Amino acid sequence: MSLKQGDRLPDATLLAIDDEGPRQVSLNERLAGRKVVIFGLPGAFTPTCDSAHVPSFIRTRDAFAKKGVDEIICVAVNDPHVMRYWGKTSGAAEAGITMLSDADASFTKAIGMNFTAEAVGFYDRSMRYALYAEDGEVKVLHMEEARGVCERSGGEALLAAI
Repeated sequence: MSLKQGDRLPDATLLAIDDEGPRQVSLNERLAGRKVVIFGLPGAFTPTCDSAHVPSFIRTRDAFAKKGVDEIICVAVNDPHVMRYWGKTSGAAEAGITMLSDADASFTKAIGMNFTAEAVGFYDRSMRYALYAEDGEVKVLHMEEARGVCERSGGEALLAAI
């Protein structure tokens, strides 16, 4: 499946970790009856993800809230410990962005956003995208065509489209 506007997001069980330990997060439950932004990226602490993609959603968090967005979720094919630490060090957690792990890439594969770049050790990582969904239906989807850039999928571009 290659995700497109109008599609329903598939159910997925993602992972988070907090002071209580690891927990499973049902994407269907998070999306039900809510307006949610999800952005996916190749990996925690990677250059464009860390310097551009996450900061763009930190900058726009309040503006999304004013448009009625209930939650902003960052998804990456990393383990939940890495996602938690990245959320803390990047300021995303403090800004209220939910950092979720797609550790086995099952969600990323289900929406057709996986890629492999063996030369840099990326196997079934996520392409860079951002989407806006209402009650699990994709209303806006922005995907990057080139690697190493964050233009169409950045917070400002998605905010302007909703």
